[in-house]
Amino acid sequence: MTGRKQHMKVRIGIGLLSALLIFSNAITLHACPFCSGPSRTLTEQLSESEITVLAKWIETKKGTLERSGNTLFEIKKVIRQSYKDHLDVGDQIIINRHRSGKRSQLFLLLGTNETSMNWKNLIPITETCFQYVSQAPPAKEQTSKRLRYFLKFLEHSDPMIANDAFAEFANAPYEKITPLAKELPRKKIRTWIVSPDTPVVRLGLYGLLLGLCGQESDIAFMESKINEPVKKVRFGIDGLISGYLLQTGADGLDKIEQTKFISETVPYSETKAAIQALYFMWAYGNERISKERLRKSMRLLLDRPELTDLVIADLARWNDWSVLDRLMQMYQTEDYSNSSIKRAIIRYLLVASKGRNKKGIGADLNTAEKAKQFINKLRKEDPKTVQSAERLFIVR
Repeated sequence: MTGRKQHMKVRIGIGLLSALLIFSNAITLHACPFCSGPSRTLTEQLSESEITVLAKWIETKKGTLERSGNTLFEIKKVIRQSYKDHLDVGDQIIINRHRSGKRSQLFLLLGTNETSMNWKNLIPITETCFQYVSQAPPAKEQTSKRLRYFLKFLEHSDPMIANDAFAEFANAPYEKITPLAKELPRKKIRTWIVSPDTPVVRLGLYGLLLGLCGQESDIAFMESKINEPVKKVRFGIDGLISGYLLQTGADGLDKIEQTKFISETVPYSETKAAIQALYFMWAYGNERISKERLRKSMRLLLDRPELTDLVIADLARWNDWSVLDRLMQMYQTEDYSNSSIKRAIIRYLLVASKGRNKKGIGADLNTAEKAKQFINKLRKEDPKTVQSAERLFIVR
């Protein structure tokens, strides 16, 4: 697939999401917004299993068309079992599936015992990793308390431990991470951000963490990383920009606007990362940057036709009706004749026409009336686009 087609595929997907959800006024981030999709951690898997044993791999037999393969393990330690089970150290377990391994290699065997023992997960594990997960706070423990334990294992030399510790942070709500700000290893985080050995999926989290624990001396470091020459899509830059804005507030946003929004040479991916940082500051910035200042920054992007439809949706979601007259003019302008932009303008007008709700969110009476009049005008002049815009449209 060519780069252009990939770009269009992403834009179409985002556009559809905007049509369905973007006009919601609530933003809820249940996990790190700059990390890859949530993954099940070892402690989560342990908490979900009824039977857990540490076992060593003995041998395996491949299956045939007539018979399934099987694998033989020997129990080294019984971690959890019900009163119905009678497993003991030294017992051998035959599992009816082929699982490759090495002689005496350790595995965590996780299973259930509904009507009979059912081994669902066979996880290869090192002795060090077993000690790590054995001492970890259980999943039911308070999240911030649990994160204090996993903090010590970020970028551990054992990849399985490092990946799991990262996953604990990646899955945690932002407000559960902030109590750890004074305990974060600031110097180590800086090293991780610049290290070529750090997996790129972790960079967004580390950028955000540096914003939480950073000092004045870290601002120049963050600026230099944000403004590095861009040769390809950079993973984690959205988290680093967010961390930078936590440190610098509106003054930092002035610089981000110049380098990521106004610059004519900035790649689309960099601008999109900066937009993600605006979303973050809106949801979790605690007025470090005022809502109106964030709206002003977002309005700058109306001049970027490749982003205009997304920006219009965001301004509606952010209860910004100051651009209504401008959007009505844009609708008639050739530079903004793209159908996705026209649909976004119509949806903006539809929300504005509803006026203020019981929570005081929405357009004032004059703006609502103006939006209704323009919608009625478009229903006559451009009925197909209006009908298309109303399809799949949800106002919350």
